[in-house]
Order: sequence, then C-alpha cells, then structure tokens
Amino acid sequence: MNAEEVLVFDTGPLSHFAINNWLGPLKAVVGTRRALIPDVVVQELQTGAVRHSGVAAVLTAPWIEKYQLCSTDELAAFGRFSALLVKKDRNWGEAGVLALASTMGAVAIVDDRAARKAAETHKIKNRPTLALLCDAIRQGLLTPTLVSELADDLLSSEYRLPFPRGQFVTWATENGLI
Repeated sequence: MNAEEVLVFDTGPLSHFAINNWLGPLKAVVGTRRALIPDVVVQELQTGAVRHSGVAAVLTAPWIEKYQLCSTDELAAFGRFSALLVKKDRNWGEAGVLALASTMGAVAIVDDRAARKAAETHKIKNRPTLALLCDAIRQGLLTPTLVSELADDLLSSEYRLPFPRGQFVTWATENGLI
C-alpha cells in the first residue's frame, strides 16, 4: 500500500461528521484507503465524546485506525508542529496529524488554515474535507445533492465552511471543484 492511500484525519471533520450522523458517506469517500488518527486526536475525540455522545462513534468505527506516535521521528515531528501550531489547549490534534502524515508520507486531512499553511510550508500532502467530498462527487461516489445536505448539517453544528447553508453546489461549481 503506498502512502497516498493513507489519510490522516484531524479531530474537527471527524467530530462533526459523527455528530451529524454522516460517518457512512465519509467511509465511502475513504474507500480502500487507510484512515488513521494519531493518539492526540483520539484524546480530543474522547474529550468531545463527553460533551456530545455522537462523537464516540468515531472511536468505535472499525475503519478508522488509532495510531500511537512513538518513534523518535514521529515525536520530533510532533514537537516541531506543536511549536508552530499549539496555542494554549488548541491545535494539538493538528500537530499530531501533521507529524504522522509527514513521517509516513501520508495525506493530512485538515481544515484549519494554520495547519494547512504549515503542511504546505513543510511539503506535506494535505486535503481539506471539502476537497475530499468534491473528489467523491467527481468519482461518482457521492451526489452533489447528498454533499449539499451533508454540508448544511455541518454548518448547523457550527462547522466553518466557506459558504452559507444551501450554497455548496454554487460554491463548488464557481470554484471548479465539481
């Protein structure tokens, strides 16, 4: 299995997909690729599950693998990305995702602007969640109508997206993504 077949997910997308009962379509998008979450994302999800029970579905999903950052290279990368991204109690997950993706040569699935900038600066392959969904539409795995409903649900749970409710298709079309 090549590294492009490994997707390393951040907390935010997984939490909001779970809260809104959309893990099934996300699993379809992942397909035969591996979906990994580093231990710091697991910790953030466990904390989130206390506040919203739906988040626990991510932790028990058999297609999402938990990964302990433990090698010298992984821990060094985590230290570097933590120094860049962590502010108080925020962005630990992003630092873990970038550390794992960088050491594995995998694709980081991050939506946070600072994390995406750090990934690009350090030449780490990365994709925002919306890009994955648009890829899935172009591949015939999901329909624009389904993704529009999914995006509206994400927005209703206060997930930040670059368009208002009901405007996914317009946004994706205007940006040449579908």
